[in-house]
Amino acid sequence: MADAASAPPPPSHLRRIVAASLIGTTIEWYDFFLYGSAAALVFNKLFFPDSEPLVGTLLSFLTYAVGFAARPIGALVFGHYGDRLGRKKLLVLSLLMMGGATFAIGLLPTHATVGVAAPVLLTLLRLVQGFALGGEWGGAVLLVSEHGDAKRRGFWASWPQTGAPAGQLLATGVLSALTALTSDAAFESWGWRIPFLLSGVLVIIGLWIRLSVDESPLFKEALARADERKAASGGAEKMPVVAVLRHHWRDVLVAMGARMAENISYYVITAFILVYATTAADLSKQTALNAVLIASAFHFAVIPLWGALSDRVGRKPVYLVGAAGVGLWMFPFFALIDTRSFGNLLLAVTVGLFFHGAMYAPQAAFFSELFATRMRYSGASIGAQFSSVAAGAPAPLIATALLADYDSSTPIALYVIAAALLTVLALVCAKETRHRDLAEVGPGSASGSGAEAEAPRDAARTV
Repeated sequence: MADAASAPPPPSHLRRIVAASLIGTTIEWYDFFLYGSAAALVFNKLFFPDSEPLVGTLLSFLTYAVGFAARPIGALVFGHYGDRLGRKKLLVLSLLMMGGATFAIGLLPTHATVGVAAPVLLTLLRLVQGFALGGEWGGAVLLVSEHGDAKRRGFWASWPQTGAPAGQLLATGVLSALTALTSDAAFESWGWRIPFLLSGVLVIIGLWIRLSVDESPLFKEALARADERKAASGGAEKMPVVAVLRHHWRDVLVAMGARMAENISYYVITAFILVYATTAADLSKQTALNAVLIASAFHFAVIPLWGALSDRVGRKPVYLVGAAGVGLWMFPFFALIDTRSFGNLLLAVTVGLFFHGAMYAPQAAFFSELFATRMRYSGASIGAQFSSVAAGAPAPLIATALLADYDSSTPIALYVIAAALLTVLALVCAKETRHRDLAEVGPGSASGSGAEAEAPRDAARTV
C-alpha cells in the first residue's frame, strides 16, 4: 500500500490532475474575490446607498464576511461526503454552486430598484458562495496530494494554491480593465455586472476539464478496505467528522492556528488595501487595483517556488518564514502606502504577498499530511475553513472599523502582528510532516508520536 501510494504517477497524468484542480480553484477564487473587490469599490453605493461612504463600505464588507460564515458548514458537508463518496464528485458540485451564485449576482437588482430586498438577495448568494468554497479547497489540494510523487508533494500540491492569486489576478484584471474603459457612472450602472456574468463561461470550461480526471487512488484503496471491514464486522463506519475530532483534534487546532496569519494578512493586503489606498492615502481606485493586479502575478509565480523549497527543508521552516515576515512587514507596508507613490504601493503589496506565499504554498501538503485518508477531506477542510470565520471573514471589516475609529494604520498593523504570533505558536506546537506517507498517517499525527511511529499499529483502523 505504501509503495503504491508513494510511486510517482506518469508526469502527463499528474499534470492533468494539477490542471484540473488549478482551473477549478482559479474559477472559484475568481468568483469569491470578485465579490470582495466589488464590495470595496461599488457595492456600498448600489446596495447600501443611504449610509455614509465608510459605513456603507462596512456594511458591504459585512455581506462579504457572511460568505466566510458559510465556509465551515460547507467544510463539514463537503468533507463528510468527500470522505464517503470521493473527491471528484464533490469538486464538480462545488464548482457548479459557486459559478451559479456568482452568475446570479450579476443579474441582481440594486437597492434603487427593489429596496431592501437587494442586499438580502446579495447576502443569500454570498452564503452559497461561501458554502461552495468551504468544500472546494480541501478536495482540490487532496486530489493532487493523493495522486502521488511524495518526494515533490509540496511542489505539486502548491499549484492548486496558485488558484487564489490566479483568481485574484483574473478578478482584479477584469475590474481594472472595466474601470479604465468605462466612466464611473457606466461602471456603477452596468459595468460591474460583466465580471460576474463571465463566471458562467468560466464554469463551463472548468467542468469540462474537471470531469476528465480520475478519482484519487489513495481514496479508492481506502474505500475498498473500509467496505471489507464493514462487511466483516457488520458495523457501521463512524462519520468522518467524528473520527477527526476523536483522533485528530490536535491537528485541527494546529491547522486553525496556522491559518490565522495567512488568512488575515491576505485579506488586509488584497481587499482592505482598496479601502485604505482610496480613502486614507487618497489614491484612485484604478491605482490600487493595478498594484494588486501586478503583485498577484508575482504571488502566482512564487508559490510553486516556496512549495518546492518545502520539499527540501520542510513545511514548518518555510511556513515560519512567511508568518514572521508578514508580521514584521506590516508597519513598513502602511508607511509605504502613505507616501501616495504607486511604486511604493506596489512594493508594499508585492513584499506582503511574497511572505504570504511562504505560508500558503506548503499549506496544502502540510494539512494533507496531518490526517488519515478516510477523514482527510473532513480534517483538512475543518481546520482550514473554521479558522476562516475568525480570520479572513472579519479581517477587512475589523481593519475598516479600526481605520474609522482611530484614523490610523497602527492598530491595523498590530492586528496582523497578533495573528502572526498565533501562527508561530501553532507551528512551534506542530511536528514536521514532510516525510510522511499519506497512506500511513495515523491519529494524533501533529502532536503525538508521529505517523512514522504509530502507522503500523493504527493504519488499518484509521486509513
